[in-house]
Amino acid sequence: MNIAKIYKIRLKKGDKVIVLSGKHKGKTGAISAVHPKQNKVTVDGINIVKKHIKPNRDNPQGTIAEITKPIWVSKVAIIEPTSKKPSKIGYKLDTDGNKVRVYKSTGKEIK
Repeated sequence: MNIAKIYKIRLKKGDKVIVLSGKHKGKTGAISAVHPKQNKVTVDGINIVKKHIKPNRDNPQGTIAEITKPIWVSKVAIIEPTSKKPSKIGYKLDTDGNKVRVYKSTGKEIK
């Protein structure tokens, strides 16, 4: 019985993030996919790798494709738009009692 753990990822598709560590440190991009079972996110333009594709019916010659691979969620942080700096994400209840995401650094609501 091998049950995969699903991690709580506070980032969502479309969030603007900055890479905090690794080979792509300092680069920014938008999240294109979130992978809660792997604890990873896919960021546009970050961690692009070349994959060799064998010849097949569609590609009789074979090819080298560039694909974007996921990176660990701990290596990225959301960008706070006013200060342009990385921030953590917290949760608060708004006036209607709905749970909303907020920037921990400023306390402003994430739109």
